[in-house]
Amino acid sequence: MKNHIKQSSILHWMLGLAVLLFTPSCDDEWLQPKPLSFYAPENTYNAASGLWGALVACERNMRHEYTGDGPPILTEHIFSEVAIEGTTDKSGPAQDLNLLITPDANLNSTDFNRIGWYWYEGYRGIRYANTVISRIDEPTDYANEGERNHILATAYFHRAMRYYRLTNQFGDVPLILYEITEPRLDFFTTDREVILRKMKSDLEWGEEWIPDVMDRGQVPKGALQHLLTKVNLALGEFDDAIASANRLIDGGTHALMTERFGSVANDPTRNIIWDLHRPENKSLGINREGILMVMDRIETEGNSGGMQSMRQALPFWHTNINTPNGNRGTIDQPGIEFDQVTNYGRGIGRMRGTWYHQSMIWDDDDDLRHAPGNWMNMEDLVYNNPALKGTDDYYGKPLQFRNDAGQVLVVDSIRSWFSWPHYKVFVPQPQNIRPGGGHSDWYIFRLAETYLLRAEAHMWKGNAAAAAADINAIRTRAGAAPYGPEEVTLATVLDERARELYYEEPRNTELTRIAFIYAKTGIPAYNGKTYNMSTFSENNFYYDRIMEVTDYYNKGVFTRHGDTYTMSPYHVLWPIPANAINTNTQGIINQNKGYSGYDNNVPPLTTLDEGK
Repeated sequence: MKNHIKQSSILHWMLGLAVLLFTPSCDDEWLQPKPLSFYAPENTYNAASGLWGALVACERNMRHEYTGDGPPILTEHIFSEVAIEGTTDKSGPAQDLNLLITPDANLNSTDFNRIGWYWYEGYRGIRYANTVISRIDEPTDYANEGERNHILATAYFHRAMRYYRLTNQFGDVPLILYEITEPRLDFFTTDREVILRKMKSDLEWGEEWIPDVMDRGQVPKGALQHLLTKVNLALGEFDDAIASANRLIDGGTHALMTERFGSVANDPTRNIIWDLHRPENKSLGINREGILMVMDRIETEGNSGGMQSMRQALPFWHTNINTPNGNRGTIDQPGIEFDQVTNYGRGIGRMRGTWYHQSMIWDDDDDLRHAPGNWMNMEDLVYNNPALKGTDDYYGKPLQFRNDAGQVLVVDSIRSWFSWPHYKVFVPQPQNIRPGGGHSDWYIFRLAETYLLRAEAHMWKGNAAAAAADINAIRTRAGAAPYGPEEVTLATVLDERARELYYEEPRNTELTRIAFIYAKTGIPAYNGKTYNMSTFSENNFYYDRIMEVTDYYNKGVFTRHGDTYTMSPYHVLWPIPANAINTNTQGIINQNKGYSGYDNNVPPLTTLDEGK
């Protein structure tokens, strides 16, 4: 089966491109089919290779969450406690959330936010997967039943992954389980738990049929087990979450990387944390920690423009910073004596780490993830403007936030002054003399997260000792001291996720999932509060968590342009784009509480329509 995939890979990519090129745009026609011309279904999906091609489209769709300028993954972080939107020179970015995050706002812009991208592209991925699921018995060239079931299980994975995200971003959403072959305007919202339970059933069936090892970029069994663990947690089925995580962790295919490996393994100035996140190391066969990743190479079809990770996650360090003598201190010119743009990248401060992520969570000076060389503080940079040489004594000296008189030397401290995980976001870009982040494969699922998911499940069951053991597997790999069971709460799990998975995990999705669990179970939170579903949009753990550690929202902090950072409890769920609701004239897609249109809601569906 694996040989079949390799031998047909070129055809699969071509067919995947065809599916993408002849798919409708993602505005008011978000679920309506279009003719596929030469690549009509009857010409494409009558062979196994055609179905694999549709799944390549799912993989490409997944890659776009992380690539290009203003990628959607930033929105996942900005709507959490680890980062805020740092673009301060204009109105529109997601800062004053109470004012700007509305159903009819621009919800899919690199300049503002990418909430709408998740809605439209989520359903686009579902449409690709449903095409395969509905046509699974059309090909007559399967090598055996195993190949048919492998394709179907992979399609189930992609559909379940999109619904896992949608139900933890938007809550109750339309559930579509089959290919739509004619225009429809009669969709209705389905209860979130009904959707997740169906996804769990599909994943459990599929686990038998996906091989342990697949080509990088494709879905191996471990990816399905990892997603199943998340779905089990979302359903509050903690024993099942532990069991599915056990099958992955103990299965023998994947393991945490604890020894030096890859391209710079012999460089004594580097370490395992650096190795783990080198672009050239992520897809190596020896890297057993990577479970699922997106492939982003210069030669990749549909060139993405690269990761752009340094442009997004680094401060706007090359301007707005003066020397104590009042001169412009920094510049992003390559090839100069202190060439900081080549060594660290050119950032624009779009995703600004919060004080929580920069400082609060770091409790061990030996933690390699926060150590010099891996982590960058502003004081690690120097005044490098060549015009200072011979005229300003601070040339070549470390940056200062204030002068001796206490005067702030940074024009915009939100955008231009914060620390960052250099090891995670540094991606060389030789094609650009001012690199913002080049091409790199990127982790979607990594075994470190599986350990932390299992730790979370143990905490929900009150087993702090088992949770500590899983957290410590990650901490000790990074050189940090282990925790005792008495030190562990769910906050500890969230802190470790923030340390380990910044710019990887969908932080908003996971934080909202945890808020749902608290509300569904009534288990007291570490903050002493209990929550329930009846008041979810007014009183939830998501909002309380962000308010607990935030140094921005609702504190009167404002941008250089005059916008104030605000947030409300109802932001636990994102608004359904108004266009999706308004064009659905023969049905009702519910709006989330707190947003305009909520009064038109009807009870969500609780039954499945599988189109059979």
